Amino acid sequence: MHNLAFLVDVDNTLLDNDWIERDLKDHLERNFGLDACKRYWTILEDLRGELGYADFLGALQRYRLERVNEPRLLLMSSFLVDYPFADRLYPKALQVLRHLSTMGLVVIVSDGDAVFQPRKVDRSGIWAAVEGRVLIYVHKEEMLDDIEHHYSATRYVFIDDKLRLLTAVKKVWGDRVTTIFPRQGHYAHDPEVLRTYPAADITVAHIAELLNYVV
Repeated sequence: MHNLAFLVDVDNTLLDNDWIERDLKDHLERNFGLDACKRYWTILEDLRGELGYADFLGALQRYRLERVNEPRLLLMSSFLVDYPFADRLYPKALQVLRHLSTMGLVVIVSDGDAVFQPRKVDRSGIWAAVEGRVLIYVHKEEMLDDIEHHYSATRYVFIDDKLRLLTAVKKVWGDRVTTIFPRQGHYAHDPEVLRTYPAADITVAHIAELLNYVV
């Protein structure tokens, strides 16, 4: 049992996932054409709606079934797997993890698939920064008991760019959790989201502001 555990999201919290998606769109359009890019992105968004996260490799698998006679599509997987994720970390993201570790246990808690998401966390340097304390779920807001089983703490700080998730966690853990909302990425600036969900306990414009955070 730890006194305090920080549960930190990855996409658009530590890592600029919107930038990664823009790079992928540019790559697809440049190498496979605008129509291919649009079709892949339609499949990706359909999967995002089904799963709750962006399954880039899953979308590629579905797209491949539509284009079985196009072997060049296999090059798309190389772009994703070899992507320089460390270059897309938000400024001072790893320093923030080190700072938080001086006050409590730091754990990465992310949604994503079982292949691409772990690689993203690893190649970005995040995995090493938290000494392997990484949990990846399909819907992490439904896995709070499992999170607590692996990393029990008297109090938690939950850091995520999605107000929907912060609200769900607050509803379950109540005063045991402090929610922090870094307003980074498209979800964090969606007017409908901001109208629908209550404010987090703490809102910051950028993850680097947490270098000043003190419990």
